[in-house]
Amino acid sequence: MKEKIGEVFSVGRDNAPIPGCTVSRTVHSGANDIVHFSLAKNTDISAEIYPYHKLVIVSDGIIELNDANGASKKLHVGDSVLTPTDTPVGVSTSEGAVYTEISIGRNDIMNETVKAGEVFKLSQLIPYAEGKIVNMDVVHNDKMKFVVMAFDEDTGLSEHAAPGEALIFALDGEGVIGYEGKEHPIKAGENFSFAKGGMHYVKAAKRFKMALLLTLE
Repeated sequence: MKEKIGEVFSVGRDNAPIPGCTVSRTVHSGANDIVHFSLAKNTDISAEIYPYHKLVIVSDGIIELNDANGASKKLHVGDSVLTPTDTPVGVSTSEGAVYTEISIGRNDIMNETVKAGEVFKLSQLIPYAEGKIVNMDVVHNDKMKFVVMAFDEDTGLSEHAAPGEALIFALDGEGVIGYEGKEHPIKAGENFSFAKGGMHYVKAAKRFKMALLLTLE
């Protein structure tokens, strides 16, 4: 995965729009491509038809998803949507935006709580539970797993090795990621990436939610 390894960063800050331009940066190619897009204000990506879904996660700014019938859905920071298949979908922004697209195949196993075309927040898919860690598989296949986790205060995952490359989206609260012997405080809106085989753990400094995108190829 073409991301910073072993340090806290921000997809939004690191992919700031270039005036007058739309920019895409592929960070993983495979069964499920992962691409960061940055759109300058008053730019757009024309509507296109794809035979697969795209999971969109907005990191900065506001985007509008537009279909062939002129209908639009507005997504703010922290919002997500699973785009429909075989339907023209375009993206526009009046103020500039940064977002991530994850390609999702027709045969990938999607959690039934996520409906194509409906705007939602990853942070609101699962609740906190006293003294517990709650997790939900959002989508997975043999090569990828995307899971949302909610850590109550003072809970965490013990140190273990990563079976693949991973990208973390901090969604709510504050946590600490231990990676290869060093601790990294992380808060909502920030990101972290680790390499295959990287030893890591997660602790909730306060209540903490995150999404983990794991690639296994």
